[in-house]
Amino acid sequence: MSSLPLADSSAPLAPRNSAAAIDRVLAGIDARLLRQHRVTLKPKDVIAVPKNSVTLVYVINGTIGVDTLSRAAQYTSGDALLFTGQHPHSLRTSDPAFIFVSSLDFTESAAHLLALLPDTITVRDLLTSEPAVAALASQLGPDVSYDQDPCADQIGSSVVCKMMANTVLVTVIRAWVLRGCAPAGWPSSTNDPFLDRVVEAIHADPGKEWTLDTLAKAGAMSRSSFAERFRSATGVSPVNYVTEVRIRSAQELLAQGVGVSEVSRMIGYGSDDGFSRAFRRHVGKSPSAWRIDATQTPAA
Repeated sequence: MSSLPLADSSAPLAPRNSAAAIDRVLAGIDARLLRQHRVTLKPKDVIAVPKNSVTLVYVINGTIGVDTLSRAAQYTSGDALLFTGQHPHSLRTSDPAFIFVSSLDFTESAAHLLALLPDTITVRDLLTSEPAVAALASQLGPDVSYDQDPCADQIGSSVVCKMMANTVLVTVIRAWVLRGCAPAGWPSSTNDPFLDRVVEAIHADPGKEWTLDTLAKAGAMSRSSFAERFRSATGVSPVNYVTEVRIRSAQELLAQGVGVSEVSRMIGYGSDDGFSRAFRRHVGKSPSAWRIDATQTPAA
């Protein structure tokens, strides 16, 4: 599946970031909880944050350093960090520190959202701006000193712990946006207000009978001008983009347990066969097989 271009992660936040687009991204974030714990770091301890791993860190007490390629940075009590796995990192400390570490894996329906995030997201003093979520992060996971895991004993605990971990994850990304750290126009993939209008319309109603004419009309452009500008900005044709959005919507619905035929109608396909062919072409397996895998995946 084609991915959309990334904006410069060092750029300042634009004043007219689309609230609807931001809400859509935050609502679409869904991660499986692989493991999480609270750990005391002794002086000179090092924790590796591997590549291709989504890792959420909250500093409960003390100060930690993060080695990021050729530079180093210090983070203290109340700070939060999110590593999306584009590069390896390491956490270290010269003095004792107590931190929360959560290893996550974005679900299939949310995996494309990783492309919108930089390698590292940092939020200074989350404790002040989001005290409830910071308090939650400071209590999640077992303290490895005592080997007590609140997500292992009671029925439904793994589901609750997954939801709480996702709450912390989404809050950290939201705080990153609100503090002006996101790229200009984030999460716009086009940096063109007319094309953004089209993208918003597609995401708002992926099941609509979109044609090149109706898409161009949504962007207040001629058909020929729209097609060329859209492909130049996104790297895919408007029709292919609609298909990608529909397939992602289908994945979200299938993961919720919705039947294949119902999903097919909801996202605008006139027949189950047409939907199945498009889904298999983009995902590599049939909708029914994907649905079984997604609904049988453990919550944590």
